[in-house]
Amino acid sequence: MKKLSFITSLILAVTFFSFTLVSDTVWTFDSAHAKVGFSVTHMMVSEVEGSFRKATATLTSSKADFSDAVVEMSAEAASIFTDNDMRDNDLKSNSYFDVAQFPAVTFKSTSFKKGTAPNAYVVKGNLTMHGVTKAVTLSVIARTGVNPMSKKNIAGFKITGKVNRLDFGIGSGTPSAIISNEVLINVNAEFVKN
Repeated sequence: MKKLSFITSLILAVTFFSFTLVSDTVWTFDSAHAKVGFSVTHMMVSEVEGSFRKATATLTSSKADFSDAVVEMSAEAASIFTDNDMRDNDLKSNSYFDVAQFPAVTFKSTSFKKGTAPNAYVVKGNLTMHGVTKAVTLSVIARTGVNPMSKKNIAGFKITGKVNRLDFGIGSGTPSAIISNEVLINVNAEFVKN
């Protein structure tokens, strides 16, 4: 009886392990068709946009509708780009991102849930910038298709949200009348199914 119980347990464990391996699908970040962007208000009158030019991400999901997806992203803080060398160097300094001490901006989702509109999701996770980690909530629109050249499944995500730069200790010496405390996140990411 004990032998039978052991064999049954072993079969169940192997079946569960195999199912886990088969069911999880990893999607690879296509950096050529992605942009990790943001914008702030300058002097309370105009929008200044920027991005991180070097970023990587992975998306893992066992469901075709992404309702259980986990996404992880990392961007090189020193790759920040606002189309102005003087401003970019200032942003890299210890007055803002302090890229020498804090070289990465990272995000890892804690939930990826369907929203009310078609293709819409609400993603929650932990964003780390300037050595500070905060929980954030992002809005996502997802679209899927097949690349006609490679014949591979692809997925595109438009990710938007808002954070307060002061929550992360970024530019705490710069008043909001010069640079808004609110930073708009605007990410477009494309993934290829492995």
